[in-house]
Amino acid sequence: MGRIALSINANAQTGRTEGFCVIRNIEIKKSSAGNPYLNMALGDNAGEINAKLWDYKPEQHGTYRTGDIIKVRGRITQWQGSEQLTVDQIRKATPEDNVPMEDLVPSAPENTNEMYERLFSLAQSFKDEDLKLLTCHLLSTHKLLILCYPAALKLHHAQRGGLLFHTCTLTELAVRVCEVYPALDRDLLLCGAILHDIAKTKELEIAQSGLASGYSAAGQLLGHLVMGAQWVAEACKELGIDEEKSMLVQHMLISHHGEPEYGAAKLPMFPEAEALSEIDMLDARLFNMFNELADVPVGDFTQPVWSLDRRRLYNHGRIKVEEE
Repeated sequence: MGRIALSINANAQTGRTEGFCVIRNIEIKKSSAGNPYLNMALGDNAGEINAKLWDYKPEQHGTYRTGDIIKVRGRITQWQGSEQLTVDQIRKATPEDNVPMEDLVPSAPENTNEMYERLFSLAQSFKDEDLKLLTCHLLSTHKLLILCYPAALKLHHAQRGGLLFHTCTLTELAVRVCEVYPALDRDLLLCGAILHDIAKTKELEIAQSGLASGYSAAGQLLGHLVMGAQWVAEACKELGIDEEKSMLVQHMLISHHGEPEYGAAKLPMFPEAEALSEIDMLDARLFNMFNELADVPVGDFTQPVWSLDRRRLYNHGRIKVEEE
């Protein structure tokens, strides 16, 4: 178990510490005397620590759930060879605390506001006025959620701001694909790339940390492919965009997972839809590969990776061009 920043910053003489962290797991248990206590796994980007709040009283200490950002004060002790935090005081973080979330949970490596502005500016550059209007309209309508959402509950880009990071990377790939294949309709492909996962803002439920905590009822019953297509259809009708363009964009959204076993309602049936499906898969798989290999020594293999057909990935250790 890694060391949480709370334990790193503890007073060496007294063992007392305080700070902000995220609840990664929490349950109410009973001590040998029959008194309730909170058993928690608290973490930040430095690691994780087991924590206990003895004699837990909800009316005094408050109620908590996985994903909550909290401030704790307590003492670091040793228990069976591992550090443990005995919590004396606990409360939920407030907006006034201005907690830097990137210190607590996995976060996109770029500023979400800057990523959003890049996408919006790209959409404004479209020559097709209808696709420009549609893309800018949906980006504006869902901006507040787009800025903070992860792209998944688990697997690729399951990080704070991961939805925008994935969308930006994928859209940049789409721009370059259009340079290699000029026969592609650039505005159509980029429209699909920007909007392909936008309905994940309704598919996923997120915790205070900005990470996904589960799927909504609509997410489980419909999914983001279908909901995204519905949003496109409704927006096109509202904006007076013709049905042909609406149908093309909807098809790209419902087919971008490529295969029915991955949730696609249709296989891609024109070049831009095929290109979107392929680059979406590429970005997702490369993200997972880089993530799995991050802590693997050079010359060694990962454990079988479920999301990549249980492949064991090899760290060849070759230096990146930019590092040279």
